[in-house]
Amino acid sequence: MPLTIINSFASWVLKQRIHQIELFLKYPNEVQEELLMNLIQSSKNTALGKEYEYASIHSYATFAERIPISTYEELQPLIERTRKGEQNVFWETPIKWFAKSSGTTNAKSKFIPVSNEALEDCHYKGSKDLLCLYLNNNEDSELFLGKSLRLGGSSQIYEDNNTFFGDLSAILIENMPIWAEYSSTPSNKISLMSEWETKIAAIINETKNENVTSFAGVPSWMLVLMNKMLEETGKGNLFELWPNLEVYFHGGVNFEPYRDQYKKILPKKEFQYYEIYNASEGFFAIQDLNYSSDLLLMLDYGIFYEFIPMDTFGTPEQKVIRLADVELFKNYALVITTNSGLWRYLIGDTVRFTSLNPYRIRVTGRTKHHINVFGEELMVENTDQAIAKACKMTQMEVVDYTVAPIFMEGKEKGAHEWMIEFKDNPADVSQFQKALDESIQSLNSDYEAKRYNNMTLNPLVINIARKNLFYDWLKDKDKLGGQHKIPRLSNQRDYLEQLKSMQFQTV
Repeated sequence: MPLTIINSFASWVLKQRIHQIELFLKYPNEVQEELLMNLIQSSKNTALGKEYEYASIHSYATFAERIPISTYEELQPLIERTRKGEQNVFWETPIKWFAKSSGTTNAKSKFIPVSNEALEDCHYKGSKDLLCLYLNNNEDSELFLGKSLRLGGSSQIYEDNNTFFGDLSAILIENMPIWAEYSSTPSNKISLMSEWETKIAAIINETKNENVTSFAGVPSWMLVLMNKMLEETGKGNLFELWPNLEVYFHGGVNFEPYRDQYKKILPKKEFQYYEIYNASEGFFAIQDLNYSSDLLLMLDYGIFYEFIPMDTFGTPEQKVIRLADVELFKNYALVITTNSGLWRYLIGDTVRFTSLNPYRIRVTGRTKHHINVFGEELMVENTDQAIAKACKMTQMEVVDYTVAPIFMEGKEKGAHEWMIEFKDNPADVSQFQKALDESIQSLNSDYEAKRYNNMTLNPLVINIARKNLFYDWLKDKDKLGGQHKIPRLSNQRDYLEQLKSMQFQTV
């Protein structure tokens, strides 16, 4: 079948979904309420359903009153029972897949259950909807005349007690429909390679001669791959290698610190960037407009959403609200109930709403990864935006960074200490330091108040990281590639001290 016909047919099929999306856009809260009741009723005969008497839950109020908010540690005993072969514990259908995830930093692995319903009605549905929304906004797209270069995790699938675990990306590749494999590169064999550096070389070798029209992956790791690709091929930018490139689908970390670096290797104004918000626990939101990084919250993926306002999070006054009660521009901790049996699960991410009709969000950080030692309420969103602003002001490029507090001692005031790896080190770090400090103050009024006349916080401190420090730190922890991320912010100094101890080591 000619590629032009395949492109037209695929576009037509995907666009049929627009009508269903319009339904939850029109009736968002009703769709969510009905979804919750379906999740509860379908699980009433599970071990958890019997314990909490799901059969008698007929309203959100009863659901919220009866079922507690849970962290992974609290759900782990139930998950372990299923990993050992017991079924019908927290979800009605058999679960044999577990997405192994350590989050951003924890050494201890999490095993997130992935049901067949979640694979089909959430993860794959999200991937198709991403293409659907993109094609709906770009009528002249020729996406399917070429292939999508994917950069996923670097773990293979492992078997244990007739259940299987690995990176979510590995699970998705293992269960991928034929049409998706046909339109993707590299091959499944290379995509599932475990050793990151060998895998990168294999991806370059296999994809450099393909007709790549799109690529997808985490911005930090994709940038490593693309720079190595240009180095290996001797090309000046990616369009010299792949002239039909039209879009980069990205997620996992905030794109702003990397945007200018991507523009240098993709120097076409019309090139598109589309953001997604997905995780091992589910596929949550998709950019639905060209040139806007606001994300449409997808409400019919088998996930029921609740939110905890961050100003009460972790306090005796903590309250949980449903989607109908959220407000614009407030930070919320995200709570999910899913079609994989995660009930009122605190995922650890924070979001804020930029629109209530339809519901659009931006991811602002992690509940554990912010700094509030001095009442400054600094979120990852603030520091990512500040880094991007400071880079523009000083014509610098940042590869990676992390921040920790300098605690008050005696009469000595506190401060924030940064470890920053630049692409090329600044001739005058004080200029960048001033630009960064002023940018944070412009974005965060609490930080600005604490910095006023050095009242509580002294000026921030910058350590210039040696080349590849963050890469070596992740390699030392066996966390190269895939979904692994640098912890941006912490209320403790552990990560910063580890990096400082490696600063003068050669690996």
